[in-house]
Amino acid sequence: MAWLLLVLASLGEVSGVTCIHLYLRKKTPGRLLLMVVTFGLGFVFLALAMRDIPMSVAYAVWTGLGAAGSVAVGILFFHESAGWRRLFFLTCIIAGAVGLKLCN
Repeated sequence: MAWLLLVLASLGEVSGVTCIHLYLRKKTPGRLLLMVVTFGLGFVFLALAMRDIPMSVAYAVWTGLGAAGSVAVGILFFHESAGWRRLFFLTCIIAGAVGLKLCN
């Protein structure tokens, strides 16, 4: 269950970063509120996950999945570059998160 909470926390981070991007395009109170809520939920799920997952592993996986998800959102929805170097280093981030899970 803790790992599911950690994935939900990462989705909160991806959503929050996406909301920042949308807010910077058009500054509305609704977008600002959505940003605060999604980041807030991400932190709540991270805190719940850290009850069972060591802090170092939880934080590394949370930021790794958050970074990977943000890159994916940028590529899929905002037409950011999907060059091979970018995808290679994204794979390195994910491999690091998986490696930490395997060491746990």
